[in-house]
Amino acid sequence: MSFTTLAHHIDLDWLGEAHRLTRKDGAVGVDGQTAEAYAVNLESNLQSLLDRAKSGTYKAPPVRRVHIPKGKGNETRPIGIPTFEDKVLQRAVAMVLESVYEQDFLDCSYGFRPGRSPHQALQSFREQMMAMRGGWVLELDIRKFFDNLDHAHLREMLGLRIRDGVLKRLIGKWLKAGVLEEGHLHRPQAGSPQGGVISPILSNVYLHFVLDTWFEQEVLPRLKGRGFLVRFADDAVMGFACESDARRVLEVLPKRFARFGLTLHPTKTRLVKFTRPPYRDPPKGQEPATRPGTLDLLGFTHYWGRSVRGNWIVMRKTARSRLSRSLRTINQWCRTHRHLPLIDQHRALSRKLQGHYAYYGITGNYAALRCLWQGVQRSWKKWLSRRSQRAYLDWGRFHCLLGRYPLPPPVVVHSVFRRVAKR
Repeated sequence: MSFTTLAHHIDLDWLGEAHRLTRKDGAVGVDGQTAEAYAVNLESNLQSLLDRAKSGTYKAPPVRRVHIPKGKGNETRPIGIPTFEDKVLQRAVAMVLESVYEQDFLDCSYGFRPGRSPHQALQSFREQMMAMRGGWVLELDIRKFFDNLDHAHLREMLGLRIRDGVLKRLIGKWLKAGVLEEGHLHRPQAGSPQGGVISPILSNVYLHFVLDTWFEQEVLPRLKGRGFLVRFADDAVMGFACESDARRVLEVLPKRFARFGLTLHPTKTRLVKFTRPPYRDPPKGQEPATRPGTLDLLGFTHYWGRSVRGNWIVMRKTARSRLSRSLRTINQWCRTHRHLPLIDQHRALSRKLQGHYAYYGITGNYAALRCLWQGVQRSWKKWLSRRSQRAYLDWGRFHCLLGRYPLPPPVVVHSVFRRVAKR
């Protein structure tokens, strides 16, 4: 069923709720307007925005593009920053689209959906892989997905459910708004700016048709064994019980994505043998069986390991690249902020560690958390010792300093055992 009238839901109260949900401390767009300045005459500004959106006179301003480090730091990721008023209107439209498409999205999709998180995606992969007792995993990496999102295909997909003229017109304006980079304005023919408020829901709609429903309706009925899909935004993995099924899907995947203007990364898209090792180790003198491979998903490396009871289970630890990046970033922060008062440095480092624990603090990852905790201590000591020629700290004096300004120790925030106890 397609909806022909949806814009009447967007009224002044709806925009007020969208303004409340919009982040207030984000970077400013091309007009330089801050959230505080917009809130001075909030009601009149929202009423003007509502009138322009409904009458069709609203002009979507171009997004300001910045580049942030990606991966090891030798690559960058382009991020588009809309104006604050544009963020509010995009949030209002995204709230309408979420109400419609949450009825359609499948359980395998976890990215940018209300009530869903990356830890749920990680847990889903772990449970399904252990229930299947291992298998073959197909890692998908879509090359520059947000830059290559085809506008014609996206409009066709949206038209299956959304036929409201106001919403379609606004989405079309955002897709054609253009990008302002280093003073030059260009209007790409494809893509949706990564960082825009409307981009996550549009990307979910696109991949829902390209990947999710295709896998559910076309791939699963043709498999010889079991299979599953877990997707978080444009990061996805497929699990298969049979190698032949995995290789058949790997062969047809590039054709499927090329049909919608997308390409898979030739080296990062790979098939991993993730079968469970034998229960007992081989006798002495006999060569051990080939160990299963490992795979990275949402910042964690997944591998088979022994539990406390000696059973093979899927374990997770912080990916090496993510751990190195965190250590490198904190070391650079300590270097550039070493002349701040100790209480300010301690407060900032504590927040950084607690934020890291909040995401990476899962069962079985304590060793990696402790590695970061010790690395932060070494970096802090190193750069405190270089504040002046007489500021050198030996480890004895530094431990006394830690007694007064202790860094938060590693903590497992997302415990498997607590989840089992709740059940």
